Amino acid sequence: MASALKILTVAPRTKHTATVIFVHGLGDTGYGWKPVADMFQGDPGLSHVKWVLPHSPSRRVTANMGMEMPSWFDILSFGFDSPEDEEGMLETQQSLEQLISNEVLEGIDPSRIVLGGFSQGGAMSLLTGLTIDKKLGSIVVLSGWLALRNKIKNMVSPHAKSVPIFWGHGTSDPLIKYQFALDSLEFMKSNLEINTIERKSASPNSGGVVFNSYPGIGHSTSQQELDDLREWLKQMLPKESP
Repeated sequence: MASALKILTVAPRTKHTATVIFVHGLGDTGYGWKPVADMFQGDPGLSHVKWVLPHSPSRRVTANMGMEMPSWFDILSFGFDSPEDEEGMLETQQSLEQLISNEVLEGIDPSRIVLGGFSQGGAMSLLTGLTIDKKLGSIVVLSGWLALRNKIKNMVSPHAKSVPIFWGHGTSDPLIKYQFALDSLEFMKSNLEINTIERKSASPNSGGVVFNSYPGIGHSTSQQELDDLREWLKQMLPKESP
């Protein structure tokens, strides 16, 4: 049974009508993304959004010489087809589902919740968002990949194809290589019938992946990516509920 996650909450500046749950990457904490939450809340179009920034537990990470660090699951090696820590991933999936359920209990409709993350957090957001029984407003994947490809086809929810996904990836990422993202998208198209779409075609009910390449960017975000994400959130979580 997954344990409850410790979280950092950034309260909305106006009436709370939407929530972004953002999941950090390896070795980080929720505090690493607080500056982004604060910056986005300065936009009047996102002042109604509450940010939930969970902290991962610490565990030994095989690919980092067994060092103990904040990690959502063990990483055996950094490769697209490497063996995966399925147990750790499924435990985190359950924990993230609980965070979503907590928001629903507070009166926020799932369609007004966005689940996203960076790197490890992006992989876990994609896995959770595609398999949860609730239809979320959107999934955000920054420098991530599709996990559990050998099982996910039997795990995806009936509405996975109708959830819009924002995916950003730097072309010069040395850790989660750009090709991993392309391979993930091809797998999703071929096996899950989730296609990439043009940004202009995206809407809260469009489904599909809007894929954004950031030339020369490594394993990090850029101002352009954050600007694109901010506009995406404003579109998917408009100030007034539809």
